[in-house]
Amino acid sequence: MEGDDISEKLLSKVQVEENKVNIKEKILTEWKKMWVIAAPAIFTRFSTFGVNVISQAFIGHIGSIELAAYALVITVLLRFGNGILLGMASGLETLCGQAYGAKQYHMLGIYLQRSWIVLTVTGTLLLPIFIFTTPILKALGQEEAIAEEAGVISLWLIPVIYSFIASYTCQMFLQAQSKNMIITYLAACTLVIHIFLSWLLTVKFKFGMTGAMTSTLLAYWLPNIGQLIYVTSGGCKETWKGFTSVAFKDLWPVIKLSFSSGAMLCLELWYNTILILLTGNLKNAMVQIDALSIW
Repeated sequence: MEGDDISEKLLSKVQVEENKVNIKEKILTEWKKMWVIAAPAIFTRFSTFGVNVISQAFIGHIGSIELAAYALVITVLLRFGNGILLGMASGLETLCGQAYGAKQYHMLGIYLQRSWIVLTVTGTLLLPIFIFTTPILKALGQEEAIAEEAGVISLWLIPVIYSFIASYTCQMFLQAQSKNMIITYLAACTLVIHIFLSWLLTVKFKFGMTGAMTSTLLAYWLPNIGQLIYVTSGGCKETWKGFTSVAFKDLWPVIKLSFSSGAMLCLELWYNTILILLTGNLKNAMVQIDALSIW
């Protein structure tokens, strides 16, 4: 009997040790799976932020007014549009995840096209803010010189609004399939190109704001063009079946989900916008906005 008890205790200890090993292996396996998706997503967001930092660094060498105007447009107007479009695009993440989990692979391409339609309409509705930037900023109490320069910069950034549509939707679409390494490669190449072009156009050839904004536009659009080519040219054979008129049907559920997702994210992003606007009403607004934008 004592021998049986000892054997049972030894077996139970072995089972406990085996369970510990299995748990560790499962945690490690899940950790690896998570980082396959998380690491490219983190780097992509970092690179998007990096584009603004690089542009801002080179614009800072052009002039204080230009830096303050760029900071005002980026942190107020572009962030306003960015918050709406990113929030609405996050609804696509839910739809694509559900469709991929249910093995309805063809629906991912349809959801992607529906999201393009909804976000394109939304982005177009935001255009008056960028077209009438100067009078809007003056009405909000910003310095006239900064408001005038911001009006010019905001016109340059209209294509960036549409680049967000392609960027965010393709990212959600590819992440649902764990195919987002292509996004990382494109983002890394874009940062290198953006640094070189910014130096070439603003420092070497001294094209001023024209050079800086040209490089910025290319930095936003190059990775998106790459993503669109990858998605539509065979990179996602199971989930992309080509353009279809079905995408124009049943848009209302997508609209509702997009707006509810957008509202949550906008509240998170806009607090900094209010801070910048308040700073523009202080004395020496140019210096204050420059300092806050660098921070």
